[in-house]
Amino acid sequence: MKKILLATAVTSAMLLPTLAAADLSATAGIVSDYTFNGVSQTDNGPALQLGLDYGTDDFYAGTWVSNVDFGDDTNLEWDFYLGQYFQVSQALSVDTGIAYYTYHGQNKVDESFPGADDGATASDDGAYAEVYGKFGFASGVGFTELNLWYAWDYFGAGENHAITMLAHSYEVAEGHTLRLSVDQSMYMDSDVKEWYGESSYTHYRLGYETSVKGFDLSLAVETTDVDEDQDTENTADARVVVGVSHTYAF
Repeated sequence: MKKILLATAVTSAMLLPTLAAADLSATAGIVSDYTFNGVSQTDNGPALQLGLDYGTDDFYAGTWVSNVDFGDDTNLEWDFYLGQYFQVSQALSVDTGIAYYTYHGQNKVDESFPGADDGATASDDGAYAEVYGKFGFASGVGFTELNLWYAWDYFGAGENHAITMLAHSYEVAEGHTLRLSVDQSMYMDSDVKEWYGESSYTHYRLGYETSVKGFDLSLAVETTDVDEDQDTENTADARVVVGVSHTYAF
C-alpha cells in the first residue's frame, strides 16, 4: 500500500505524490524493505518499484508497482491514483484524491478439489479503493502536514479503515531534509482485531532525504507499537530502511 512517503518507498502511500507533477515522468528505484506504515510488505526483504505519473499545475494521475511478499503466492502490488492539488495561499496547500490498490500472483483455489487449502484466497480479492486528503502548511521552521486516508472496503474485507498522520519536514542544510512522522492505522469498528490482535496501532518514523547527481537517496528509522508477542514474523518491529530512485522526465 503505497502511502506517499518519499523516503521508504519510491513514493508512498506510505507514500502518491505530495505535489502535482509537471507533464509526464517515470520513476524507478529500489528499497531495502517496502514498509506500509511500519509493516513490511516484502517479508523484510528488498523491493523494486516503478512509477509513471502525469500532472498539470493542479491535477495528477499515475500508476505505481512493487514486488510484495505476504507469505502466499501474492508477489505484485499495482496501484492507480488520481488527485487534485490546491495552493490555497502561499503557506497553505491541500491535496485530495483517490487511489485503487490491486494485488496479483495467487489465483483462486478450487475448494472442491481434494487437498485444497480452504483458507486460501485470490490476490485480487484484496483489491480496494481509498480516498485521501492532505493538508500542508509551510513556515519558517519547515513544512507541516496533516494527512488522512479512508477505505470502506479495506483489503476487500468490507471493513472501514482510516489512517491519520502528522508529519513535519525541515531542511537542515540545502538539499538535506529530515522528516518526522507519526501515524495511526485504525479499524472504525473496534471489534475488528486485524492488527495483530488489536483494532489499531501507531507507527513512528524519522527519515532523511537528499539528492546526488539526479538520484534521490533516503534513509529512515521506523518502528511501531505492535505487540511483538503477536507479531510472530517480526515484520513490524524497529528497522532501518534505505532507498535510491531516479525520475525521468519526458
